Amino acid sequence: MKNRIQNAFDNKKAFIAFLSAGDPDLSSTENFILEMEKAGADLIEIGIPFSDPIADGKVIQEANIRALNGGVTVDKIFNMVQNLRTKTQIPLVFLTYLNPVFHYGYEKFFNMCKKSGIDGVIIPDMPFEEQNEIKEYSEKTGVKIIHFIAPTSGGRIEKIAQDAKGFIYVVSSMGVTGVRSKVTTDLPSIINEIKKVTNTPCAVGFGINTPEQVREIEKTADGVIVGSAIVKIIEEYGKDAAPHLAEYVKLMKGN
Repeated sequence: MKNRIQNAFDNKKAFIAFLSAGDPDLSSTENFILEMEKAGADLIEIGIPFSDPIADGKVIQEANIRALNGGVTVDKIFNMVQNLRTKTQIPLVFLTYLNPVFHYGYEKFFNMCKKSGIDGVIIPDMPFEEQNEIKEYSEKTGVKIIHFIAPTSGGRIEKIAQDAKGFIYVVSSMGVTGVRSKVTTDLPSIINEIKKVTNTPCAVGFGINTPEQVREIEKTADGVIVGSAIVKIIEEYGKDAAPHLAEYVKLMKGN
């Protein structure tokens, strides 16, 4: 059966929206996902809040703190996703750090991802070379491990790209997540190198926040990932953020 992730990239450029689960609460998270889908989002990354998110900047760190203070847990997030799956078939990917997955148990975590309807998992602090310890659970469940390729990947690009499933997360800039006014990395060169060895779609993230950046990146990439700008809208409007998120997604999509 075709993985839902493929649907996000079929005959279009994918707009991927990130939000932190449980900020401000899980019922709002569910509502925000449905509203962003209606506005044109093609895939949703759901962040599992963690106390030490080393790849994330201040905006997402604070969202994690708000969610954790609100009592969000991995089990509660799985329950939210299961409920969400009765209302939508939009591709869903978890972005999590290794610590919550390790403590939950690799096998149990991937089994619950499959049961609840998660299509893929992104783990920023797990190097490609160490992913064998979770690979068997990914293969058993069909839940894809999404690989990162960064400006520093260099000679590892070909190896990572050849192994990639679902889509490849191309990191636009060095440093942590956060809104940037300008992306200076030579993304076309990195994407060209990836495309030489795989047909797996490439989506660019880290710092993307304007329609102009989206249009420029879409010239070479298969999709864009927007996180901090979305989380900032949620921070500003809280439970009332849904219409503002929909408006922002439409603007970014060019709808």
